[in-house]
Amino acid sequence: MHRRRRTALVLTAAIAAAAPLLTACGNDAHPGAAAVVDGRRITVAQLEARVSEVRAAQRAAVPDEAQYAQAISRTGSLTRDTLQSMVLDRVLHRAAQDAGVTVTRKEVQRMRTGLEQQAGGAKALETVWLQQYGIAPGRVDDNLRLQLEAQKLAEHLGTDTGQPAFWKALSQTSEKLDIDLNPRYGTWDVEKSSRADAKTPWVREVAPAGVPQAT
Repeated sequence: MHRRRRTALVLTAAIAAAAPLLTACGNDAHPGAAAVVDGRRITVAQLEARVSEVRAAQRAAVPDEAQYAQAISRTGSLTRDTLQSMVLDRVLHRAAQDAGVTVTRKEVQRMRTGLEQQAGGAKALETVWLQQYGIAPGRVDDNLRLQLEAQKLAEHLGTDTGQPAFWKALSQTSEKLDIDLNPRYGTWDVEKSSRADAKTPWVREVAPAGVPQAT
């Protein structure tokens, strides 16, 4: 369980529950895009929808207004972390494909069943993934597939997900996919296969109407 949770921390969207959305605006080369991976866009709308899923799940789990405001104030990077997860998902999937690694639905279900037993049920597992990793209940299976791909790829490479050989493989795939992030969300560090904040102090973070601003 500990290894699985460590993998989730490394590869999932966020470490916390909610955050304000960045002002949405595409760059000149790819209007409306939050990122472009191998010529395919991840749109700002897709990113905001994914963040809204987490926010809605968090609202349902924490109906008290003050507690919900505290949950938001504790985090300030859900949007950026979610984008990192969406990009890294594509990088990892491509690296796994190139290595001939596949994951079946049966394997995902087997992993989920085991985790549910350890967590105390399906609802308990969803709560853990929401609170610890910022993943909405409907995305848990997607995350487990991501983890299984990572584990299988690492095994194929004769290493594990915490070792340089694993991240070197992702770095090589990142370079191949020519990843371009909208500057509002930072830049993509090919060497680390992760998002790096760009120094753009003029970018304002705003929350949708009715959502408290993070402090």
